[in-house]
Amino acid sequence: MPDPVHVRELAADDLDAAWELGRFAFGSDPQRPAHATATPAGLTRYGAFDDTGRLVGKAVDLHHDQWWSGSAVSAADVAGVAVAPEARGRGVARAMLTALLCGARDRGAAISALYPTVAAPYRACGWETAGVLRTVDLATALLPRHRPAAHLVVRAGTAADLPAVAALYERVTRHRNGMLTRRGELFDVFTADRGLPGDGLTLVKDDGDLVGYATWQRGRGYGADSVLTVDEALAVTAEAARELVGVLASWASVAPTLRLCPFDGDVVGLHLPLESAREHERDLWMHRPVDVARAVSARGWPAHVRGTVDVTLVDPLAEWNSGTWRLTVAEGAGELTRISGEADLRLDVRGFALLYAGAAPARSVAQAGLLHHAAGVDPAALDLLGAGGPAQLLDYF
Repeated sequence: MPDPVHVRELAADDLDAAWELGRFAFGSDPQRPAHATATPAGLTRYGAFDDTGRLVGKAVDLHHDQWWSGSAVSAADVAGVAVAPEARGRGVARAMLTALLCGARDRGAAISALYPTVAAPYRACGWETAGVLRTVDLATALLPRHRPAAHLVVRAGTAADLPAVAALYERVTRHRNGMLTRRGELFDVFTADRGLPGDGLTLVKDDGDLVGYATWQRGRGYGADSVLTVDEALAVTAEAARELVGVLASWASVAPTLRLCPFDGDVVGLHLPLESAREHERDLWMHRPVDVARAVSARGWPAHVRGTVDVTLVDPLAEWNSGTWRLTVAEGAGELTRISGEADLRLDVRGFALLYAGAAPARSVAQAGLLHHAAGVDPAALDLLGAGGPAQLLDYF
């Protein structure tokens, strides 16, 4: 039987041990950065301790908000999960994640996302794969170049332009699902110095209004292996996207490779030769409800979607989610109401995550064994839970 562990929030005195645990787990540089032992607002650190008081595990709840069809939904995004090698396989991660979910629910979180180094332990705790953040390489010389539009102004940005950049990011992302709002105390810490987020910031303006931007890292050298890394390139008009792509194309002689994360359906991506892209990196991300009733009521829903469906939900780790619920969606709002009895549809919490994030239709969830239904009952009724399209993430954490 596994040795019991005690899980609690980490105090300032615990942060040196937490840094060392993370350093060994992730192979970090031995030089400790200043933020490793800081205590910024907007996150909660959890630790698991054995019966001698030794720290054997850690996990961080990032107090993010995510956009879901125009509404900001409180999230407990998980990062920095590490378990000492001698304590692995003994239920330490499960104990920490259970405590994290309880604490997140108490502070009002509705949903959770994470990037796993290995998916199985998180699947066992109710998270399920919902998408991939892809990083690709493009030959810079393949990018199209257009004659600059006379009515657009293209210039280098400064720190004074960052509020306008943040407003344009929100304009692009708030009607989507899953994107971080980049608001709140944690992001206030990141932007406190008001410096540029990379080596350069390129802006496109139309009659004084920002309509596109790109942030980028120049990298080193100018030979065949030189890479220009585009951290982000977003636009709200096709003309602005063409201008940004033209600026990026101008680097071809000194940075033959362009590295970026394509954003499905984004205006800039529609002007890139992505058919020629080579995958550089892929980061799988997973999703989970913290509080299913809150997850449904807090998000936005497509105004044209209407329906009602009953479902019995099973969530062994977060028992407050378990039970029989009636989902009602109408006029851009949704609600889960507890009802008595057993429904004809029985859904595992991982299936809820897949449906909510738009990662799979109900029939596929049933084929995966995460949704069970009585004979003659169409599982597609639960597609109502996934209305609004697939979730995406642009931020790694």
